[in-house]
Amino acid sequence: MDVRPLGRSGLSVPPFCFGGNVFGWTADEATSFALLDRLLETGFTFVDTADVYSRWAPGHQGGESEAVIGRWLKDRGARDRMTIATKVGMDMGDGRKGLKASYIERAVEDSLRRLQTDRIDLYQSHADDAETPLAETLAAYDRLIRAGKVRAIGASNYSAARLREALAVAGRENLPRYECLQPGYSLADREDYEAELEPLCREEGIGVISYFSLAAGFLTGKYRQSGAAAGRAREARVSAYLNPRGFAFLDLLDTVAREHGATPAQVAIAWLVERPGLTAPIASATSVAQLDEVLGGVRLALDPAASARLEEASRGSLKG
Repeated sequence: MDVRPLGRSGLSVPPFCFGGNVFGWTADEATSFALLDRLLETGFTFVDTADVYSRWAPGHQGGESEAVIGRWLKDRGARDRMTIATKVGMDMGDGRKGLKASYIERAVEDSLRRLQTDRIDLYQSHADDAETPLAETLAAYDRLIRAGKVRAIGASNYSAARLREALAVAGRENLPRYECLQPGYSLADREDYEAELEPLCREEGIGVISYFSLAAGFLTGKYRQSGAAAGRAREARVSAYLNPRGFAFLDLLDTVAREHGATPAQVAIAWLVERPGLTAPIASATSVAQLDEVLGGVRLALDPAASARLEEASRGSLKG
């Protein structure tokens, strides 16, 4: 398995990260275990989750995904073979949110307990907290790293300006810096990342793991007309792409997929894997068959001319 450095953290990861938001939600525990087993078998041993997954589901309170992963790690004795990333900061209810030091130091213990591990490989700020000084947040992470509870830190959903400021604070205060960024990024939605975040991450040697790599399922090609996503868990996100430009792009994606003996989802993943500066796209699956399809995209080599056609047709965003 080829691996890539995750920023300057010293961690190396496969060129694909499994999105654990589905564990204990749209993938029950047995299915989740089967998915994790396949990841371990294939060597794609990088999993991303968050403490808040899946608080949005009826009857859930957050922590469901971490707990499933923890039970699997213990049952399979697989902790040392996996790279586990999780996140902190989203609203967990009862005032439990944000990036104040006191909260981070409590929240990490909850995540460690649910994951049934003594350390988190990549601990990420799930969203910027403008009310908490960056130095306070980074100092809390510093204490966790020194205690051996966290190996490296990352940021999700940060603007370029705030990420740049966090890097400056880390350098000035001799604190750990964010070694990884987790932005929304795909062939269907490129502008926000490419305009400012991509050049900053490449200049600073920051790893990048993109979420919504398949645009909430749009780039699989299964949504082909307005209203096609009605009733789906991500209806609002998918519907934004169901417009003439989006449908035209799906036609091109179909053509490129046929040329490569692949599926549209595999082409979309392959394009991300080849993107300079991107460490690993994140994608989820709710069956082993879906996971195998996605992993086929990681292994797919796109013809340079095809990549150029996709890039030209998708510039900016496909959202209507």
